[in-house]
Amino acid sequence: MTAPVTSTADRDSTHRGAPAGEPLLAATDLVAGYLPGVDILGGCDLVVHPGELVGIIGPNGAGKSTLLKALFGLVTVRSGSVTLKGEDITNHRADSLVRRGVGFVPQNNNVFPSLSIEENLQMGLYQAPKRFDERFDFIVDLFPTLGERRKQRAGSLSGGERQMVAMARALMMDPSVLLLDEPSAGLSPVRQDETFIRTRKINKAGVSIVIVEQNARRCLQICDRAYVLDQGRNAYSGPGRELMNDPKVIELYLGTLATDVEAATGGH
Repeated sequence: MTAPVTSTADRDSTHRGAPAGEPLLAATDLVAGYLPGVDILGGCDLVVHPGELVGIIGPNGAGKSTLLKALFGLVTVRSGSVTLKGEDITNHRADSLVRRGVGFVPQNNNVFPSLSIEENLQMGLYQAPKRFDERFDFIVDLFPTLGERRKQRAGSLSGGERQMVAMARALMMDPSVLLLDEPSAGLSPVRQDETFIRTRKINKAGVSIVIVEQNARRCLQICDRAYVLDQGRNAYSGPGRELMNDPKVIELYLGTLATDVEAATGGH
């Protein structure tokens, strides 16, 4: 599926609707891939400003998760740059990025099943264990259930509950930006909705978020802005609600999905 790529180099067009000022996190002309000579990203751009919730949507194989992994140092960036608060962090190791304030929640294998909820959260703070009580209080304020069930083994939790633990663990180091890779994948419609509500709650607590999502319509409903990727490049960008109602975006990327998701969630 081919969509018109942004035709102008004008930053306002590439990052339509972005606030003024210095971004917290910025990716510029990223080229990246998993295999030598095979690029999944062909020059992606993204900015996230303090307090923003930014979505990344697009068809399967568009490079959405690859972009997130490139930001977090899990996929080698071959050219282009990633900056955090104006400082170059391109291809930095994941543990270094965590220390600098970047959190990442992978789609799969995102909890330690043999450990309790509390022990999972301790693993999220292994670089600063003395802060555990302070950060645990913050997490329990956000997700009271985790406090009530802190001794329960993570392996006994449902998919939605595991996702909550994974998000909480990434928040233990007090990140300034949280990267979420398809947090609603594999969940029932009700649990998906809970995940999106939880994501917005984390954002309102002061954490900037980049969320990659297959549930494009629901993602656009909650995010401030979004980028549509296609074939490893930026295709569209703009405020979430605006993209959700854009005829071209609906035709190319939402299609019948919009109706399906709306029916599954009861139109909410």
